[in-house]
Amino acid sequence: MVGTNIVLGILAHVDAGKTTLTEALLYRTGAIRRLGRVDRKDSWFDSHELERKRGITIFSKQNPFELGGKNFTLIDTPGHVDFSAETERTLSVLDYAVLVIDGVSGIQAHTETLNDLLSEYKIPTFIFINKTDREQCNTQKVLDSLKIRFDDFCIDFTDPSAYSSQIEEVSMLSEKWMEDLLGGDESEETWKPRISAAVRDRRIFPCVCGSALMGDGVGRLMQVISDYCVYGDYAEEFSAAVYKIMHDSKGNRLSFLKVTGGELSAKMQIGSEKTEQIRIFKGEKSESVQTVKAGGVCAVSGLYETYPGCMIGGAEAQSIRPKLCPMLVSQVESDCDINTTVAKLRQIEDEMPELAVQTVSINGESRVQIRVMGRIQLEILKELVAERFGMNIEFGPCRILYKETVAAPVMGYGHYEPLRHYAEAHLRIEPAERNSGISVANECSLEMLDSNFRNLILSHIKEKTHLGILTGSPLTDVKITLTAGRSHLKHTEGGDFREATYRAIRQGLEKAENVLLEPYYGFVLRVPADCVGRAVADIQRLSGEFEAPEIILDEAVIKGEGPAYEFLAYPEEVIAYTKGRGVVSFSDRGYRPCHNPQQVIEEIGYEKDRDLENPSSSVFCAHGGGFEVKWQDVDAMRHIK
Repeated sequence: MVGTNIVLGILAHVDAGKTTLTEALLYRTGAIRRLGRVDRKDSWFDSHELERKRGITIFSKQNPFELGGKNFTLIDTPGHVDFSAETERTLSVLDYAVLVIDGVSGIQAHTETLNDLLSEYKIPTFIFINKTDREQCNTQKVLDSLKIRFDDFCIDFTDPSAYSSQIEEVSMLSEKWMEDLLGGDESEETWKPRISAAVRDRRIFPCVCGSALMGDGVGRLMQVISDYCVYGDYAEEFSAAVYKIMHDSKGNRLSFLKVTGGELSAKMQIGSEKTEQIRIFKGEKSESVQTVKAGGVCAVSGLYETYPGCMIGGAEAQSIRPKLCPMLVSQVESDCDINTTVAKLRQIEDEMPELAVQTVSINGESRVQIRVMGRIQLEILKELVAERFGMNIEFGPCRILYKETVAAPVMGYGHYEPLRHYAEAHLRIEPAERNSGISVANECSLEMLDSNFRNLILSHIKEKTHLGILTGSPLTDVKITLTAGRSHLKHTEGGDFREATYRAIRQGLEKAENVLLEPYYGFVLRVPADCVGRAVADIQRLSGEFEAPEIILDEAVIKGEGPAYEFLAYPEEVIAYTKGRGVVSFSDRGYRPCHNPQQVIEEIGYEKDRDLENPSSSVFCAHGGGFEVKWQDVDAMRHIK
């Protein structure tokens, strides 16, 4: 079936003019009656008090509009890197995107990150080069950079009178198209569907230059979007992609989703749950509807098992693993007890799953810990918690979120047999592809263990963050395979296999060759040409790697990558030694083996034997009572040989 709506996302590096362009598009299409501005703190989308106070977009928002006889839903996304996880969550529902580039600053590090994400999610993309009203803007330089750094088919569509040169570039995609053009066929009926198909397949990327603030080029961008965006094809069976969770002012949980097949209706049964109200949001306002057809975006109440990135309905329900993950961790101090603090933060985590709220044992004392993208996110989180719950929280210093993995396969054995309980689990832990997280598999036969117990073990592997033994950091990049297990007809209870599974993983890590991982930043450093020597020396001092500096006029541009820990405070250094003329921007490059593991292990000082929540020992039974067996002796005492 053909969809009835096109979802268009707007993405950009912070301060590129994304929200200003969004306002202009909505105003010109008649979706809003007044043209707001970020500097006046009255923009349509940045309606939350925290957004207006700081002048940045924090939460993604949506608004329907009509253009060229087609129905669109526009989604505005955060531009600040601290809220890039919120931006990524919207990508799973976009049909097309507009990537806004600051015509003065050019392609920045986060711009490249966004472009990589658009490529990863295979989203057709238009490019708007903004701020042409600024004297420092060099659109030709930016267009040239786009061809070099993004794609050679970033084609300038700004001038409609240059139609012949535009289709000449497009014709290079096909010999047949080149033959038609050489034969004199420049008709719109021939080339419009070809360009639409090439845009949809990410073979070309139409670019428009202009000034969103002054209104220049906005009309042309709208025309290009209208001409080359087409409705998608969808299955007849109902399915939907959830991209956002929000709680309204009355505490109702709302699942924001795109219908990716069939039709959604109020009071519809989805799995074990039933939808209640369906809302179409227009900025912060909404209206109730009874149905939403394929391609439509809406918010639904009544669903409590959904989460950002999940698919519901249909035969191919699945989850999408996010590409952007927090690199920092911080402890939470609150004026409430630990249980209340965790409960309140869990509601925020429902909306921002990257926080990964958890209690950790630090030298025998329970603490609340969260993961964050950056310090600005912490400041926003503090204000959000105070506003929503009246709870005051503070955060400890941000430190790098290290992770741990193994270098070679190892077997872990867990046995749990206090009086009237019984479970044993054997798990093989082996290295997996870098930045792949934890995957599970089963090699245990039904003759050895019933399917319900096998599934229980696999669920227990996935249900919590398992900690490594070097620093107590999360275990990652491993495949854990259930190879054997045993239950007891009378004494096995559900929780027994949880204990056996956790202990098996920990016991395996005690025997493994453990590897400490740290996050890496990609960086783009821009400094005056006379500061190149200092910049290169700094990068080497910080254990970074870099390409040869590129000198453009009186500025040097250096690209490279290095350990996030070493580069955390470097932006302040750059400002200081360049007297404010230099800038460095970062992008996420994932995790790699730590460059100074022993130093980090000593600084963190994790005492694995005092972590009572993650024991590596097992519990066996003799003479009517259970007794603890240390990890090094479990191999000899396990029941399955």
